[in-house]
Amino acid sequence: MTDTRYKIVFDGQLMPEMTLDTVKDNLARLFKSDQSKIDALFSGSPVALKRDLAEAEADKYLAALQQAGALVRKEQEGGSLGLSLVDSEPAITAPATPQLPTNGMACPKCGHQQEKAAECSACGIIIERYLARQAALPATSAPAAMESASPYSTPKSEVGDAMPEYGELKVFTVNGRIGRVRYLGWSMALMLIALLGYGIAAGAMAVSPIVGGILMIPLVIGGVVVSVMIGVQRLHDIGWSGWLWLLNFVPVVGSVFALLMLVIPGTQGANRYGPPPPPNSGGVIALAWSLLLVPILGILAAISIPAYQEYVDRAEQAQQEQQLQYAPEGEE
Repeated sequence: MTDTRYKIVFDGQLMPEMTLDTVKDNLARLFKSDQSKIDALFSGSPVALKRDLAEAEADKYLAALQQAGALVRKEQEGGSLGLSLVDSEPAITAPATPQLPTNGMACPKCGHQQEKAAECSACGIIIERYLARQAALPATSAPAAMESASPYSTPKSEVGDAMPEYGELKVFTVNGRIGRVRYLGWSMALMLIALLGYGIAAGAMAVSPIVGGILMIPLVIGGVVVSVMIGVQRLHDIGWSGWLWLLNFVPVVGSVFALLMLVIPGTQGANRYGPPPPPNSGGVIALAWSLLLVPILGILAAISIPAYQEYVDRAEQAQQEQQLQYAPEGEE
């Protein structure tokens, strides 16, 4: 009784997310062949890359070629093919089955065989982290995890670690994102700190103009720099470049642009500037509302202060007239 024999067939199709040039380069290295012979494999006609294989051996060839990006298939011997690398291209030899060294290992994601290491040299995953994520997957996602770990799945490299759910908050940087409410809250906190610093500098200036001026200059520069930083982070949350902050210096346009920064919501989920900011705290919300009250209080002050001053002037004038009315005639 003879065992079933298999052949590996390729008709020029690529694995998903693979480019033609990349696959050609991978096959050229795998077969140790020149580029012209590899180009002939992509004519569209089926080609038998390897014949007369046992099933286990055929599976190994299948895995190696699929990792290289070629969408090959395993067929039983007996069918007819128009082309065959085995007959027409003897110079190209199929890849030998890699032998594991004594201290070798196989990548749990792509099946790549290598010496024991913390990182897979083929797909780039950190093996310990990958196994921890797979262990944390719920039962419903187990089939997908098994498919991803299969050596017959599409080889996909992880570019980096998984992006966190929320970004890290840092005031003194132009990286990251902050939402509308946090932008208002941080602006209010900056205003309060600046007023305190300016008050101290003004008091020092009353004592010594030189000392007061030395204190005032870094306070002004620091306030402008921090204001730019939080403004850039607000633009990042919208998905805009931080350089657009310079539009604030353009007459008329700057006023409209500053209003847009307060009105336009941030993008949902992560964008090119990172993950979304964390939820707003109670303190941030309170500071944001207090900043919104500043212009209202300013309008009320602009109305009430002149009215109060006018009332004081009338009262003083009435008091003077009353004093003149009751003064003795000799004192007039």
